[in-house]
Amino acid sequence: MLATLESHGVRYMVIGGLAAALHGSAHVTFDVDITPASDGDNRQRLLGALREMKARVRAEGHPDGLEFLHDGRSLSRAGVWNLVTKFGELDLSFVPTGTEGYDDLRRDSVVVDLQGVTVRGASLADVVRSKEAAGRPENLLALPTLRRFLETRLT
Repeated sequence: MLATLESHGVRYMVIGGLAAALHGSAHVTFDVDITPASDGDNRQRLLGALREMKARVRAEGHPDGLEFLHDGRSLSRAGVWNLVTKFGELDLSFVPTGTEGYDDLRRDSVVVDLQGVTVRGASLADVVRSKEAAGRPENLLALPTLRRFLETRLT
């Protein structure tokens, strides 16, 4: 999934559980969460990658997802897309809760090599900030561990 995004030149930031894992957290995640840069050229590259990944809208009762037909403009009208791809689940969030989006998260981000793919991930502090702001039950369960992990990294 990340290699496909890279091959299309998509500018994006890994967020959520995978971003925490990039920092060494043992947080387990089964999907990939990203926030893409929202400029028009990047949205077009993102659409190309989504087409190659055969992205479909994740929907209850539809295990193969629903058809995903969008252009660059309509893609960014929804703040969040929950997709299923040929590689697994992909969640797009143009402005993750508690942040101002890609440019905000990029300031303190890290760049890592993940099995030959260069991946930019949100800082652990930004992951915590976003999960705190979202306040979903699964986030609240993960937060104490992520906060402790962050504290040990800062000392």
